[in-house]
Amino acid sequence: MEWSIQEVARLAGVSSRTLRHYDAVGLLPPTRTGAGGLRYYDGDSVVRLQRILLLRDLGLGLDAVGRVLAEQTDPAAALAGHLEQLRGDRRRLDRQIASVERTLAALDTGGRLMAEDMLDGFDHTQYREEVEQRWGREAYASSDAWWRSLGAAGQAGWKARLTALNADWTAAAAAGLAAESDEAQALATRHADWLASIPGTPGHEQGRAADAYLLGLADMYVADDRFAANYGGERGAVLVRDALHHYVAHRPA
Repeated sequence: MEWSIQEVARLAGVSSRTLRHYDAVGLLPPTRTGAGGLRYYDGDSVVRLQRILLLRDLGLGLDAVGRVLAEQTDPAAALAGHLEQLRGDRRRLDRQIASVERTLAALDTGGRLMAEDMLDGFDHTQYREEVEQRWGREAYASSDAWWRSLGAAGQAGWKARLTALNADWTAAAAAGLAAESDEAQALATRHADWLASIPGTPGHEQGRAADAYLLGLADMYVADDRFAANYGGERGAVLVRDALHHYVAHRPA
């Protein structure tokens, strides 16, 4: 089954000019070109467009979108990562909607305004106490200041990078890859590099995540369901844990 460029543009809510531009920059070539130069797109192309639109909604520029698409070669795994993020966003938005509704109700009736009700769903520092207990106040303060400094576009790019990494871990677990395999170790390297890039994390200043920090997080991914969910559940979390343990044991000193 295939659709013309006009049909795809109408369904996606974008212009035909946008689709032609995506082709020009190498993001979305048409499946074929018919008589008169009319472009057609098949199901795989529409899936790719869906991924492009999701990444654009995160605030990524076209160059960044291209890099993510090049890194995430399994569309199903990539979309699974997007789905988990969207569900998290929906839960957060549901809390914010309920919070605003309670505020409006209180304003309309003259009821008592409760700060905990009005601000529910808006706190990005909800894990502050946990982070400070595990790694100290300085670690939280540094990472929080860095996060705020990124701005909306930078935060969106960082989230997309994390989404890509989590999706690739999920796909690796679904494929039954061994923790010591080259593919899993490449993911472990990306994981360690990602952690080391965050100010405040142990080893950041040296550009190398500390061994104890990596091992502690690896074990936490399995022990804490909140983290395991990022990798498709316990199976994925176990792969991440075992791969990181192998990575730490074998990386050069």
